[in-house]
Amino acid sequence: MLLAALETAILVVFLGAALFLSAGRVDWPMAWAFMGVWLAFSALGFLVLSRALIVERGRLVAGGERSDLLLASSFAVLLYPGTLITCGLDTRFAWSPPLPEIAQLLALGLFAVGYAFAFWAMYVNPFFSTVVRIQAERGHRLVDQGPYRFVRHPGYAGAMAAHLVLPIALDSLWGLVPAVLGSVLLAARSVREERTLERELAGYSAYILRVRWRLLPGIW
Repeated sequence: MLLAALETAILVVFLGAALFLSAGRVDWPMAWAFMGVWLAFSALGFLVLSRALIVERGRLVAGGERSDLLLASSFAVLLYPGTLITCGLDTRFAWSPPLPEIAQLLALGLFAVGYAFAFWAMYVNPFFSTVVRIQAERGHRLVDQGPYRFVRHPGYAGAMAAHLVLPIALDSLWGLVPAVLGSVLLAARSVREERTLERELAGYSAYILRVRWRLLPGIW
């Protein structure tokens, strides 16, 4: 738990630095609002998630395959520092035209909704690891409750939705470039992860037949 708290604190400082240093200013209300939403979900995680899951997620790379770790690192860089730094630079140099304030506020709300959906998946799934692996030592089993009734990868779906609207909340069209690229890689990881789960997790093949949609109901 202490390690997980330390990792979260370091990440908070890192995200803040990516935003405000690239923007060259701290008087940026929407950036502070984003940080507030992100911190709220982080704090909620420590309050309601099981200790075992927090420890598992703190493993970060332990037990993962090199190719998967490379893919995960790539979309993480694009979705976090990549998007935030691009938005910050856009704010500093005014690359994008100003977006309506109502659009920014709506996008921030959708960001929170996306993260809430991903958090719901994390809450109901005690095996929601950052690493694609079968957690045999923890009695890994199929989870098909909560948001898993609607899509097979609700954590990815929520995160993608959140990060695709984040640049709008931060008044940046250029920020969509790393956000879209990172989301494409995240979608690719969902395909790769399914191959592992179908091969190694009991009941997953039948689950795929019950829940048809991977990320977006009615589409894919």
